[in-house]
This record gives sequence, structure tokens and C-alpha cells, in this order.
Amino acid sequence: MQLAPIRSNALTVDVEDYFHVAAFDATVSPSQWQALPQRVERNTEILLQQFATYQAKATFFILGWVAERYPQLVRKIHAAGHEVASHGYAHAKASEQTAAEFQLDIRRAKAILEDITGAAVTGYRAPSFSIDKTNQWAFAALQQEGYLYSSSTYPVVHDHYGTPDWPQQPYKRDEGIWECPMPVLNKAGKQWPIAGGGYFRLLPYWLSKKCIDSYLKQSDAPYMFYFHPWEIDPQQPRFDQAPLKSRFRHYTNLDKMEAKLVRLLQDYQWRSISEVYQPYFV
Repeated sequence: MQLAPIRSNALTVDVEDYFHVAAFDATVSPSQWQALPQRVERNTEILLQQFATYQAKATFFILGWVAERYPQLVRKIHAAGHEVASHGYAHAKASEQTAAEFQLDIRRAKAILEDITGAAVTGYRAPSFSIDKTNQWAFAALQQEGYLYSSSTYPVVHDHYGTPDWPQQPYKRDEGIWECPMPVLNKAGKQWPIAGGGYFRLLPYWLSKKCIDSYLKQSDAPYMFYFHPWEIDPQQPRFDQAPLKSRFRHYTNLDKMEAKLVRLLQDYQWRSISEVYQPYFV
């Protein structure tokens, strides 16, 4: 189906704390989370202020674990006109759960968020983009639990995730659910990750912007950006015992991220996934 180019872009935030990230799985266990200093509420409220300043709307993929502890934050996100979506309950990768465990996880997170907001939750993003060829049963589970769309795949080669031979455009799967993959730039015979996250933090802003602009010229599909609240927090506690690569990926340029984000909010128009992708979902 051919659609007219959509120039509104989808802004997405994976709402988790600094100790939830997969890079620290071997360093900190879920049993320790509650005892650690929690920064997610503070950081997310800063983002809400910035989004309001620049009239941006976003989809917030919120962990059920976070929502249980900060229901007032979920209500603020919803009341500000942003989309509340599910990031699962406790940041367990979909690829490391059984089908039964996964279904319980997505059901639990959805119920928590809907109870807090009183509104339907229709979107889901797997932690670490962890749906791939090994666990395609996840799409059927999502459809059965009442989700309309997933944004859980990234068609690139990466050491932790990636579905490089899967579609790059939004598409409706046979299970009846839409998948909205993260955008990639096709250049020099390769698929380059340009959707935000650590790449945006590590690269100079001018290069990220050039990649986004090239994508918008190359593709009729919406552009989607993602990041995490902890990425604007250089004062977060550090896990110095974590592997060097994990520390490099996590801590580099935290002090520069908020300023770069502000430039991004100024340079493009941002809306939620449900709004930007609505022409596909009908």
C-alpha cells in the first residue's frame, strides 16, 4: 500500500532506570533494584518539561516495575497528552523468556498501566528489541493480550539484537498485530542504525541530523527516535565493576545528551506512535 509521505516523526521514550539496562544484567540483579537510588521519576519529569517547552508529544514505553512505584508519574505522562505504552514488567528480554512467561509479563504490565490511567494500552516495545526469528510466537501473544502494535525489532546487525533481513517499513503481521521497526539508513550496501539511543549520544549532533535528513529523503515511512530517561543524567550512580564495553556505552556523553535532545526537539516535529502511524493502522 502506497501512502503519502508522513513528515511528522515519532518520539519514543523507554521509561526505565539506570540499573534496569541489559548491559548491567551481570552486575546488578533484580533483587537489588529496590535498594538502589532511584532516578527515573526525576529524569522523566525533566523530559516532560522539555517536551512541553517544544510542543512535542511522545510515546512512553513504561516498565510495569516503574509504574507500580511511580503511578503519579504515569498519570502525569497521560495527562500531558502523551501515549502510555508497555515496556513489559521487569525488563526481561523476550528472547530469554518462555512463551508462557512472556505472556504473563505483557499481561501484567498492560494491566498495571491501564489501571493507573484508565485508558487502553495498545503499544508494546520489547526490552533490547528482543523479538527475532527465535521467538516469533511473541507476536501472537501480544495480539491475544489486546495490543495493536509492537515496536520491538531493529533491522540491523548488532551484538545484542537485530533482525537485518526483516522488513524496514511498518507492516501488519499474520498474527494480526502491526510491527513498527526502528528506522535504518540504507547506504553503501549496509543498514545503518539511526534511531537514537547510544548512537545518538556517542555521535556528534550534526552527523545524527544528517542521517535523519537522509532517511526522510530516502523513505516514505515515518522516522522514529528512541532514548531513555537515564541518558540525560550524568549524576547517576556508577557501576564501576561492570565490563568496560558496557560502561563505555552507558556513560559516554551523558553530560551532553540533554542539550542534544533540545536541538532535536527544535529541529523536527514530534508526535506519538499512535498519531504518526495512524494511516498504517486503519
